[in-house]
Amino acid sequence: MKLTQMSLAAAMLTAVTAGAGAQVSNNTVKIGVLTDLSGLYSDLSGQGSIVAARMAIEDFGKTVLGKPIELISGDSHNKADVAANKAREWIDQQNVDVLMDLVPTNAALAVMDIAQQKNKLAIVVGSASSVISNEKCTSTSVHWMYDTYSSSVGTGKALLKRGGDSWYFLTADYAFGKSLEKDVSDVVTAGGGKVLGAARHPLNSNDFSSYLMQAQASKAKVIGLANAGGDAVNAVKQAGEFGIAAKGMVVAPLLMFISDVHAIGLKYAQDMYLTEGYYWDYNDDTRAWSRRFFAIQKKMPTMAQAGMYSAVTHYLKAVKAAGTDDTAAVMKKMRELPVNDVVIPKGTLRADGRMVHDMLLLQVKKPAESKSPWDYYKVVDVIPGNEAFRPLAQSGCPLIKK
Repeated sequence: MKLTQMSLAAAMLTAVTAGAGAQVSNNTVKIGVLTDLSGLYSDLSGQGSIVAARMAIEDFGKTVLGKPIELISGDSHNKADVAANKAREWIDQQNVDVLMDLVPTNAALAVMDIAQQKNKLAIVVGSASSVISNEKCTSTSVHWMYDTYSSSVGTGKALLKRGGDSWYFLTADYAFGKSLEKDVSDVVTAGGGKVLGAARHPLNSNDFSSYLMQAQASKAKVIGLANAGGDAVNAVKQAGEFGIAAKGMVVAPLLMFISDVHAIGLKYAQDMYLTEGYYWDYNDDTRAWSRRFFAIQKKMPTMAQAGMYSAVTHYLKAVKAAGTDDTAAVMKKMRELPVNDVVIPKGTLRADGRMVHDMLLLQVKKPAESKSPWDYYKVVDVIPGNEAFRPLAQSGCPLIKK
């Protein structure tokens, strides 16, 4: 055999071997983004999360292991049964490899169960309840950007340091709100403060007047809003209209996004403390990426939307490193590889499925301090990841050996 023939044969053998090692089901890596496209969480996740996922796929080169990356999306309608049915359909009929975003918490928990039954990955980005990587964790689920614990630590401690040692909660009456109330209550009581009570409101409430009156009657120094999205926006606006701050009470949204501040306006949002995992104006890299996002979406990204870019990027890196889209192999690589992208420059994925990274303690600017549209925050502090998230030693995740 001539040298050229030998070289050609060797090259062909190498190609066959590489192809055999790179196992991609159905010759496509398919990502399903299940989010809130029509409800009170659509501004913080929704279409913006789909845009961020597409940006990540495009930046990755649109292929992995020589196979195309495909994205499909759908609306959870904020209902667990809708989300579960969509997850089954996507896995059984459309060969989806990973389900992502998963808003809100009840939908996330339902999809996590389906994903575990069918051995598919569920990467929760837009939902916050800390039970997702705590007592409800699964071997095939991941909790990305933030949770109720990380949101409570920064804001709760900041207000305690500033004299906010008595709290009353307005709480969304479902798993997420109750989880947020509990996590913040633990921070308050551990810091020597007192919880004076709570009022539970239904999801998607328009009128908070009676709840705010109950909070005022408690004489608490801080009204903690254990809700999010449109509920948080409505509560802050109505608290401003009632002049609650002028009466000496602090309104503290415990999970708020830049989209919420934009909807509220600086007149009522000014001086509030927030804890977020991403701010578009933090550094040159975040500004450059966020302006690309803005060019498409005409809004700056929330931390949930930015988190989708990070989660999709890390998932694709893990598929490439594993040489397959097999769930167990990809999950192993996701834990082994450091999280490193424009959104999360330094993060790690723990055994309980919690992705740990630094969080930002922010204060909303006064109207006179804001120099341009979306210039809303002052960075007060950077909270290290090992302080921002629940310690693994305190985890109730059944995957963790005690």
